[in-house]
Order: sequence, then structure tokens, then C-alpha cells
Amino acid sequence: MTPRSGPVGVGILGAGMISDTYLENLLSFPDVRVLIVGSRDRERARLRAEKHHVPAWGSPNDVLSHPDVEIVVNLTVPAVHAQITAHAIAAGKHVWSEKPLSIDRTSGLALLEQAAAAERLIGVAPDTVLGQGVQTARRAIARGDIGVPLSANTVIQYAGPDMFHPDPEFLFARGAGPLFDVGPYYLTALVHIFGPVDRVAAVGSQGRATRTIQVGDRAGTEFPVEVPTHVGAVAQFAGGGVSQSTFSFDSPLTRMGVVEITGTEGTMIVPDPNMFTGDVKITRAPSLPDLLADPKWENVPLTGALAGRGTGVLDLARAIRAGTRPLASGELAYHVLDTMTAIDEAAATHRTVEVASTVAAVPLVSVDWDPFAATL
Repeated sequence: MTPRSGPVGVGILGAGMISDTYLENLLSFPDVRVLIVGSRDRERARLRAEKHHVPAWGSPNDVLSHPDVEIVVNLTVPAVHAQITAHAIAAGKHVWSEKPLSIDRTSGLALLEQAAAAERLIGVAPDTVLGQGVQTARRAIARGDIGVPLSANTVIQYAGPDMFHPDPEFLFARGAGPLFDVGPYYLTALVHIFGPVDRVAAVGSQGRATRTIQVGDRAGTEFPVEVPTHVGAVAQFAGGGVSQSTFSFDSPLTRMGVVEITGTEGTMIVPDPNMFTGDVKITRAPSLPDLLADPKWENVPLTGALAGRGTGVLDLARAIRAGTRPLASGELAYHVLDTMTAIDEAAATHRTVEVASTVAAVPLVSVDWDPFAATL
């Protein structure tokens, strides 16, 4: 195949809620060109394409067969991520997939093997960890601002996506729930900071057997819950660090984006890993008289460019042209999938589960990396 040059052609597959955000951001990056939007619901694809002035729209096959599409952006529901990604690789495309990579280890690993054999690249959300929030925190940790990182505490809890999503059933089905839906943001951030996970322990519960849609044309519709809606997990990292995490769709009290990293010299607040920016703050151990006083915070100045969802697609596009690997790689996503599956198994079996996979340290994003520059 003759190597291409210039901006990388992109096709969007899936026209749900998140597609608007991807389209808005991708259309602002000079190094990619959005050529087509596809969906099983062709009318929805047409509306998204026309709204964002994308030149073509059609079926999934129209996206996969488009000769100028090099990256397929897979925005389908989790249950079909692996199937769609496999079809795209078979069609000769590179793939950016929304998280998770798959809903089981077998199909996830098969995707990596298929991509390697086809010499195609897979990138997987979240790409929020490439934003200035988490990257600023990582640079500060690398400088030694909190000493040696020892442990982490993360929390994401609220009443659940049935409150705001017009079609929330897939978020309570196998391969979703709070662990697989929002867990990738927190676990990916932790792997960026601590490296690969070695083993996990967990407990889980299901607050209600059924849920009711709260908004949209189907408000009042009841549907079954297939997965735990509250999970508490403890992870041991291969490098020695530990973390405890809460993932919950059962809490009337909303606490989102809690990521605290404790080191030998201080504790750092990392911004919400579901966002691209936010405050990075550090507190030090107080003297004895002030032990119970409110902590004193040092602000860490943010560094790096600010973009949004689609940043990972751009990083993948530039990696394709450069012949390198994307930062939000399929290998990283598989390790996070393996970790989430191990947490799910630990909660079901009441035992500690080892995580068989590993992943290399993820490089920092260059502080000069500019998503809005034309570099190809």
C-alpha cells in the first residue's frame, strides 16, 4: 500500500449523543478531515452530518468502504465495540474506539492480534488523560513535587445515567455499569501515574433490579439492570503503589472526579479524569498543632494545550503518518479492560484476582504538542 501524506481522513461510525462533541472538536484539527458520518439509523447520520457540514453520510458499510477514510471512529455502544472494530480493521482501516476496547478479554486480545497482523493501529478512549489536567499532574509527579507516589483514592458516584440519558439501557447492560462505563477514566489515569496493575480485590452490589428512564420520549419506561451498580475496588500496582476506588450509580450524593495521589512528600489533587483540564493542587503534612485544620493548598500551573474529545483521534492520525504508536493505545486499553474484568471477577468471587496483562509506561505528552497546528 502506498503511504499517504497530508491530513488523515476520518469516518465517524455511530451518531449518538457523544458524536456531536467528537465532530465539533475533530473539525477544528487541521491534521484530520472528517469525510463521512455513518449509522444503522441513516436519518440520524444525515442529521449529524448536515449539522456539522460533513460532506457525506450513510450506513456503516458506507463508512468502511469509503476510499479516503483511514481512521474509523467507533462511537457505537460497548456491546458491539469489538465487532465494529474488527470489521473496520478487516476493511483496511485504523480504528479509534470509544471505551471500553471490548467487553471481554478474548475479543479484546483478538483485536490486538488482528490489528498487528494487518499492520493497523488501534487507539481507545479515554483521551482525557492526554489533556492538560492529567498531564500537568504527571509532570509535577515526575519532577518529584510530592516525592515518591505511594497510593491513590478515586471516587465517582451519583444517581446514575438514567437521570439524563434518553436511551440508558446499554449503560446498565453487560459490559457497562459504573465499572466499565466510567471506570476507564479513573483506571487509565492511575495506570498513567503508577504503571500497570498487578492484582485487585473488590466488592459489588446492585441497588435496584430495574431502572426507569427519566427524560426524553421514552420517559417512564422501566428496564432491567444486568450488572452491579456500586463497586468498591482495591488495586496493587506492579511498581508497588496501591489505590482504592469507588464506582457507583447508586448515590444520591454526587461526587465526581475525585482523584487523590499521596506521595512521600505530599498529596496531590488531580483533575477529573473525565475532563481535559482542572485545578492541580498539592498539600503538605501539617505540623502537630494544625493536624485537624483545613489543608493549605499549593496550585500547580497548568501546562500544555487544551483540546477535547477527539484529541486521541488526532494523536492516532499523527502516529499513522509518523510510523509510531498512539499514546492512548489498544495495548493500554486492553490492560485497563483486563483490570476491570479482574475487578468484576473479584467482586463476584470474593477473592483477590491477578491481572495477567501488562503495559509499558505511557510517555508524557510533549508540553509543546499543539492540536490546532497543521503538521501533516
